Amino acid sequence: MRPLVIFGAGEFAEVVHYYFTRDQQRKVVAFAVDEEYLRESSLCGLPTVSLSDALRRFPPTECEGFVAIGYSGLNKIRVRKSNELETHNYSLASFIHSRAVVWDGFKLEPNSFILEHNTLQPFTRVGRDVVIWSGNHIGHHSVIESGCFITSHVVIAGGVTIGRETFIGINSTVRDHVSVGARNIIGAGSIILADTADESVFSVPQSERSRVPSSRVRHI
Repeated sequence: MRPLVIFGAGEFAEVVHYYFTRDQQRKVVAFAVDEEYLRESSLCGLPTVSLSDALRRFPPTECEGFVAIGYSGLNKIRVRKSNELETHNYSLASFIHSRAVVWDGFKLEPNSFILEHNTLQPFTRVGRDVVIWSGNHIGHHSVIESGCFITSHVVIAGGVTIGRETFIGINSTVRDHVSVGARNIIGAGSIILADTADESVFSVPQSERSRVPSSRVRHI
């Protein structure tokens, strides 16, 4: 495997560096950002450089790239930057944790990032530029389209389609054979029981604070 340049210099980029180097023993050589966002000269003991500098010092003939940008702009920035890296001829790496469970026909697409304790049942498909954080269940025959971000402890039942660039918050559930539209925001703890339109937003109320202070609560 060729050395890796990570595009991004935030917390997500640090997490990406940790997993690539610890679980896959990949050699990361630099972090790269757009020149106007170049604030620090290093991250994780490695140089942080502009993209133009990365092209010169760590060229695509020698290195692969990975875009470590979260769900900013409803995932559009990550998708756009991965396309930009490809126009500069970088091949895009992907990551799937050694403790993720996938079926034997699963195909990992470019610039996808799948962490530990995920279960992807038979005949699931996951598009490019997808982030699936730890501890999720993706049911059989489900499709996660490109650019999605799935957080943790999400249950997606069988035969579901998640439209492109959708965000799904922690502890959410999508019932079987539901089609979630593109660019949805499904907030933490949501339950989706029917098809949704593009650009829909779902949220559940926050738990109410009791008027009784904790010092007066008994039997706890």
